[in-house]
Amino acid sequence: MGPKVSAKGGKPKGLKQASAAAKAALRGDNANKKRKVRTSTTFHRPKTLTLSRAPKYHRRSIPHEPRLDEHKIIVHPLNTESAMKKIEEHNTLVFIVDVKSNKAQIKQALKKLYEIDVVKINTLIRPDGRKKAYCKLTPDVDALDIAATKLALV
Repeated sequence: MGPKVSAKGGKPKGLKQASAAAKAALRGDNANKKRKVRTSTTFHRPKTLTLSRAPKYHRRSIPHEPRLDEHKIIVHPLNTESAMKKIEEHNTLVFIVDVKSNKAQIKQALKKLYEIDVVKINTLIRPDGRKKAYCKLTPDVDALDIAATKLALV
């Protein structure tokens, strides 16, 4: 069976579409492509798809203990003459603390260990490499009382 002939003329139906498709096939699909204008002199590799990691097993069996807990943060209270003067006159306790601890961690450790509310903490690193923390207590709490009862200094 050949192509259907229309009743009006003697040409087969869809000849125009077929010839257009044949021409397009000969030309190829690159005929209408424009060249990309490059604005930079350096070539950067294109970004490709980066998938999020989905590991099949944990690389560590259990997470490690906290590196700085309250017992590691506060090493010991200081009971030198100048520290005792601070306790009596300025309502301030003096502690030797871990070098890697910050003021917020020191404040939290004091709250946990000694149930002390601290107004302000000043820290310094001594010449021997240890960190010293001056802990100013709230006015309603007496530093001398805490030093005597909880720290056993006086």
